[in-house]
Amino acid sequence: METNRFIDHIDLRVRDCTASTPFYDVFMGALGLHRITPDGLESWAGYAYEDAEPMPFPFFGLLPAPDHRPDASRIAFAAGSREEVDRVARAVSAAGAKAVEGPELCTEYHTSYYAVFFDDPDGNHFEVVCHTGEA
Repeated sequence: METNRFIDHIDLRVRDCTASTPFYDVFMGALGLHRITPDGLESWAGYAYEDAEPMPFPFFGLLPAPDHRPDASRIAFAAGSREEVDRVARAVSAAGAKAVEGPELCTEYHTSYYAVFFDDPDGNHFEVVCHTGEA
């Protein structure tokens, strides 16, 4: 099967999907994804750009793992503009993101690297980044 997608899906562990979905509804919604619940996956929370049968790809899924402990891994999402980074930063901050840094220009990466860094309520690390714009 040939595809031009780089990521097929991400399964992220969280301690409690029910407790995590309000945060992810806002976060994923700010990225343009909506919640999906395919048949048979009621204990799972997923997010995708569109609905498809039997499953939309790519998607971002939350899986329950009561003993989950986050590590230093970070998932970075691309933004099309600095305004989008700012908008997502406001949304996740209002939804309860922890350890929010930025949005800010991170010239240690390159001259137009503009990002916000934050943790979800479980402590998983995220970033939303734009690589264009005024330096």
